[in-house]
Amino acid sequence: MRNVDPVDARILLALDADPQATTVALADRLGLARNTVQSRLKRLEESGRLGEPSRRLSPAAVGYPLLALITLSISQRVGQPTHEGISRIPEVVELLVTTGDADLLARVVARDTDDLHRITNSLLEVPGVVRSNTAIVLQEVQPLSVRRLLERHAGQ
Repeated sequence: MRNVDPVDARILLALDADPQATTVALADRLGLARNTVQSRLKRLEESGRLGEPSRRLSPAAVGYPLLALITLSISQRVGQPTHEGISRIPEVVELLVTTGDADLLARVVARDTDDLHRITNSLLEVPGVVRSNTAIVLQEVQPLSVRRLLERHAGQ
């Protein structure tokens, strides 16, 4: 799998600035051939390097304003089935394998604290989950963004 090169980075920055831009508009803005932009975007999508559009939507916009980070300790004998069971819970919007005291970090959204309690109980019911520890996010100071990395990579 090829890394994102500076031309890819320029295309992604232009797309980030104007998500509705057509391939032709991106090509004109960047001084590239339409086919170049189209093929590079297709390659980025097919390789999984370009995330799905639903990542742009705030969970609060669909009724899930509460964000929590939940660390999970799991039984070492049942890793993959446990990961799959956790991933089936719709409110788990991200799941990461980590080092340290816990095995997994789940980014979870909820309607309120009662809903978070329900979700936490659902997580604990997944076979292989041994223990959880929850931190409620009070304020998101800097949302996930790779824009500055892309700017550096594009030489801007």
